[in-house]
Amino acid sequence: MSASSGPQLLIVEDDLALQKQIKWSLDRFDTVTAADRDSALQQFRRHRPPVVTMDLGLPPDPDSVSEGFRLLEQLLESDPDVKVIVLTGQNDQSNALRAVSMGAYDFFAKPFEPDLLGLTIDRALRLAELQAENRRLQALHQPDALSGLMTRDPEMLRICRLIERVASSDATVLLLGESGTGKEVLAQGLHQASKRSGKFVAINCAAIPDALLESELFGYEKGAFTGAAKTTPGRIESANGGTLMLDEIGDLPHGLQAKLLRFLQERTIERVGGRQEIPVDVRVVCATHQDLKTQIAENRFREDLYYRVAEIVVDIPPLRARQGDAVLLAHAFLRRFAQDQKRGPLTFSDDALRAIEAHAWSGNVRQLLNAVKRASIMAEGTLVNCEDIGLPRPDDLGESATSGELDLRVVREAAERQAVLTALGRTNGNVVKAAELLCVSRPTLYDLMHRLAIR
Repeated sequence: MSASSGPQLLIVEDDLALQKQIKWSLDRFDTVTAADRDSALQQFRRHRPPVVTMDLGLPPDPDSVSEGFRLLEQLLESDPDVKVIVLTGQNDQSNALRAVSMGAYDFFAKPFEPDLLGLTIDRALRLAELQAENRRLQALHQPDALSGLMTRDPEMLRICRLIERVASSDATVLLLGESGTGKEVLAQGLHQASKRSGKFVAINCAAIPDALLESELFGYEKGAFTGAAKTTPGRIESANGGTLMLDEIGDLPHGLQAKLLRFLQERTIERVGGRQEIPVDVRVVCATHQDLKTQIAENRFREDLYYRVAEIVVDIPPLRARQGDAVLLAHAFLRRFAQDQKRGPLTFSDDALRAIEAHAWSGNVRQLLNAVKRASIMAEGTLVNCEDIGLPRPDDLGESATSGELDLRVVREAAERQAVLTALGRTNGNVVKAAELLCVSRPTLYDLMHRLAIR
């Protein structure tokens, strides 16, 4: 059993004599104690122990189990992975079973054998450790289908896991996000993870004139209009067996929305000028930077179509909201462009890295890519500075932020994560240099990265 960074066990017992006895019998564990629901919640939020033993009968009425069930519910709400072992009276098996059905790990009837309880706690600790390691590995490893997406941001990693989960289904996915946030990269990753045999076909609804968009999407029969010299399949047919991405669907003309809705309902199309219904098996992914609900209110987008395309909605955060991603991507882009232009290794100056971190990047990843490409061309030597990127030098004044969060553990963890990601970004992933920036030893930094699930 590896050493824990905090208490392994919280003992909740209102009988102080029995509380001491339980703690003494479990002296090989690092424990904290509580005698009522409020103090138990306070101790749990402070120390976050992986295992809790608790009596269902707690003050103000030890003969009632309502306080115990309330505490169990609050513990599981705070941390669904906590292992709660319920201690009950000899004739209280029904309440013990109810506690297990609510999510408790196990139960013991008093009086209990300390050795058996200790063995159960050992198993619970080992399970908690394995689950924590599994979560850490899931956070570190993105699915291969999304290898084109680089990120360290927890929210983007969550989106990657969401894309991987829905890929095997045929649900229509709606990707929402500002221009340049990587909607097409996610759509391609969704297609690759789906293992569909057909190809990925993308069409930008805003880039094609309204008069041509219908024939582009649905195809046309020979002679359907002037210039239709032969029967031509549309983009939807071309994607048969694969994935169709409708980019900027918010710009789809209102007249075409009804025809698209029919296709999504029936999975059949009719070419322009044709009468035959053609079945099509295609996964549809839609994307837009516009607020579709506002467009619905203004009668510019059909509400029934929205609910068809929004079976799974993915909100993609802008680059400025992703922790550490701007610098991470900048390093990757600079390596790519230096190789393309055969310039040899290029590196960012400290001022340039701080400027990249501080910039709002209203154009998101696309703007960052263009800025780094410009810098790789304009840099005279091997060092890329602020002028090469086209950004002002950052102010010497530090930026402070306030938050409504008062849980010191949460605030400290968020600050540690931000500091570690910033240091790793500035040093391009060099752990030794990052540890020097953070004024900690390398083993300490490795421990921090392990605890915060940072690769």
